[in-house]
Amino acid sequence: MPDHWMTRMLVVVVALALSPVVFAQTSTRAEATRNPPDISGVWMQPPATFSLRLSPEDAPLQPWALKVYQENRQGVTRPTQSGLNGLDPEFYCLSNGVPRVFTTPAPFQIIQLPDQIVMIFQSQMNPLARRIYTDGRGHPDGFPTTFMGHSIGHWDGETLVVDTISLDADKWMDGLGTPHSEELHVVERIRRAARDTLEITFQFEDPKAFSRPWTGKKVFQLTPDYEFIPGILCEDRFKADFARKSLRDKTDWIEFRK
Repeated sequence: MPDHWMTRMLVVVVALALSPVVFAQTSTRAEATRNPPDISGVWMQPPATFSLRLSPEDAPLQPWALKVYQENRQGVTRPTQSGLNGLDPEFYCLSNGVPRVFTTPAPFQIIQLPDQIVMIFQSQMNPLARRIYTDGRGHPDGFPTTFMGHSIGHWDGETLVVDTISLDADKWMDGLGTPHSEELHVVERIRRAARDTLEITFQFEDPKAFSRPWTGKKVFQLTPDYEFIPGILCEDRFKADFARKSLRDKTDWIEFRK
């Protein structure tokens, strides 16, 4: 009996000794959720280090994806050079989407709200919005594939961890011409490394297109004076095409030419 009570007393003592540590860790996580670090601002790749790539290394592509990649870059010799315009979905006014939006020279804005992070990307005269839900929800079943996909996030200390699925395969992953399938899964870790520096590390998984998971990293600088230009995707092309097909009379009605 004395041994039994001694064991119980030791358990209580150890639990009391450890409880401040456990409480501190729990409190820190809760505080980070209630008061997350500020990553808001307008960010862009520094011109001196701008790159169309997500990683210095090419993606580990499955044979079919490698064939597509080589076709997208036929005749291109420099590893940092973009893929062929004629095969680039962006050239046909399709949105870049995740993760290619992070490989363009245009800036993007991060807006922090209590239950979500909103990213706005300047792309071909068209600000594109991406929503990252941070309210604890999961990915819904049957969500349609889109260029931005469905993103949920949580805070891991000073880092925002973003999980994105349901990404449309009719786009490139980067400016090089790297393809992917509808099973692409992207995990981003976003942190403000300094007041004017934002770092994003990526992990990409796609069993249909990649032989293994691979990683990337992008660094952005704060650009507070940039002003976004409103418009629609490929506004100049659509307006020119519309002008050839229609006219506007004095009563402001649109009449289509026969």
